[in-house]
Amino acid sequence: MHRLYHYPLSPFSRKVRLVLAEKKIEVELSEERYWEKSPEFLRRNPAGQVPVLKIGNRLMPESGAICEYLEETHPNPPLLPATPEGRYEARRLVAWFDDKFYHEVTSKLVGERVFRKVQGTGYPDSANLKAGTKAIKFHLGYMTWLLESRRWLAGNEMTIADFAAAAHLSCIDYISDVNWNAAESVKDWYAKIKSRPAFRSILADQLPGFPQPAHYADLDF
Repeated sequence: MHRLYHYPLSPFSRKVRLVLAEKKIEVELSEERYWEKSPEFLRRNPAGQVPVLKIGNRLMPESGAICEYLEETHPNPPLLPATPEGRYEARRLVAWFDDKFYHEVTSKLVGERVFRKVQGTGYPDSANLKAGTKAIKFHLGYMTWLLESRRWLAGNEMTIADFAAAAHLSCIDYISDVNWNAAESVKDWYAKIKSRPAFRSILADQLPGFPQPAHYADLDF
């Protein structure tokens, strides 16, 4: 049995959880309050970040590297395209969401609305919330543009890029900060991906003090 040290509203943890579930790899989840930087957790990952995947005696941090490892060791179903160009595009979009989207949107909206409270670092910063709300409109527009010519974000097959994007959006959707009606094609894409069996544990997440919105686990919104 594998063990994944994670935090429920960490998009990087969610991305790995989705890959594990899609590939039908059984894993035991262990919630980690990583910001407390306990000596035990820092021994698992000196960077003090989640997720960390434990396989036997091996500890594997860094979500991108974990996903690549799982793709190589469990190639079916494939989550990277067959061509070099397709793999490039999928990896490019993973980097887009895990870097640009995270810093411009997720860290500002989820960071201010959730992590300020759970970490005890004060009240939400209205400037960050305003910046995140503005930035998500741009990103939803970019996703809409991609989906105008593709069935999925990186092409006509579902890839790790879709899981990376869905991991971030699902965190933001948990706090009702996605205006789905402003991006119908993105809403349709998200409905497809969240209806997959791999998404069930994500939709079952419950964070104490932050009840799910009514639509969160509704596959039909």
